[in-house]
Amino acid sequence: MSKLYNGSICLTDIPKEKIIKSEKNGKKYLNVSIWVNDDVDQFNNIGSIVVSQSKEERESGNKKVYIGNFKHATAAQGQAPAATNNAAPVQQQVTPIEDDGLPF
Repeated sequence: MSKLYNGSICLTDIPKEKIIKSEKNGKKYLNVSIWVNDDVDQFNNIGSIVVSQSKEERESGNKKVYIGNFKHATAAQGQAPAATNNAAPVQQQVTPIEDDGLPF
């Protein structure tokens, strides 16, 4: 059965050298790793998103760059809430930004 998750990523924390440009379509990409936890955290997040690391980076013990979290979608967003937690979902206010100088 499909599941819908909602989350956000911090664009400011993305290492610019990790952004790759496709030779096929010219678009820019960031490889990420997504971890789904067994339990929810204090903010109802069920997982985290990090910038992918190369084998060499992992073996040398480089610190992971956490760029976001995600949670089960709520009924207000068109899906039934997760039955694993009784806490109310946290809603965030999003403020659009003009131009922050990011390359995407």
